[in-house]
Amino acid sequence: MSAIDILVSEVGPRDGLQNIKAIMSTEAKKAWIRAEAEAGVAEIEVGSFVPPKLLPQLADTAEVAEYACGIPGLTVAALVPNLKGAENAIKAGVHKITLPLSVSETHSLANLNKTHAQVYEEVQKITALLNTLPPDQRPGFEGGLSTAFGCTFEGEVAEKNVVKMAVKLMELGCDEVCLSDTAGYANPAQLRRLIRLVRAEVGDDSLAAVHLHNTRGLGLANTVVALEEGITTIDASLGGLGGCPFAPGASGNIVTEDLVFMLDAMGLKTGIDLDKLLKVRDIVIAALPGEIMHGFTPAFFKPSHPQ
Repeated sequence: MSAIDILVSEVGPRDGLQNIKAIMSTEAKKAWIRAEAEAGVAEIEVGSFVPPKLLPQLADTAEVAEYACGIPGLTVAALVPNLKGAENAIKAGVHKITLPLSVSETHSLANLNKTHAQVYEEVQKITALLNTLPPDQRPGFEGGLSTAFGCTFEGEVAEKNVVKMAVKLMELGCDEVCLSDTAGYANPAQLRRLIRLVRAEVGDDSLAAVHLHNTRGLGLANTVVALEEGITTIDASLGGLGGCPFAPGASGNIVTEDLVFMLDAMGLKTGIDLDKLLKVRDIVIAALPGEIMHGFTPAFFKPSHPQ
């Protein structure tokens, strides 16, 4: 793959599917992931290693992850809530794991049923496990700072707490941290400020990614600010599917198609063929009849090579 300026990390198969009632078939998930990889998407979060009873939509994550790991050139990512999830992710062969730490402890209890102290314990256990692995078998370990910009339960989140928790995650062994706008509260000025505050403590290389939602229509505006601050990885979901089932009202990830169009228009290389990406929507629409797919780009951008 040629050099890229911005890595678009597709989170639809995890974040997109966890927030809808319908359960996509395993074969449809595999088709979705393969089609996106063939369109040039280099990183895909394929699922979450959580107990199936909690998220039946993602009960087949291990099978999907093992399949995705067989796609040449694709970085396979997965969310893990604890040591057990990390063990299962490693067994499946994923290249990157993310453990979410909610800055809002109320959200942490709703999302993981764990206090901050308990999440830190899981991070320590996962780090110890990773340190036993040969370098070529060790996945990257990201600490996701959820509800970093506000929480539907607690409201405003203190920025000093975000910074403190980012530092703690790095001290406990995470390779990097990610700022996540779980509730869709972030605005451009706030995002710019928080990126600078966190990077001042952990270093630029340790904060390269943001996970933004478009709940209040500010997803792409926030993305531009992140780019201006040197962020090089942006999470997005095909058709804007997704949100957090444990954050009421937090629907709508950034639309992958709109993000790629914007980056292309800005002259930034993503390595993604927009024509091919738009055709992936057909797979998801067919597998999730009645589910609303968002995005401005599909309405006017006609693939130049229709099938």
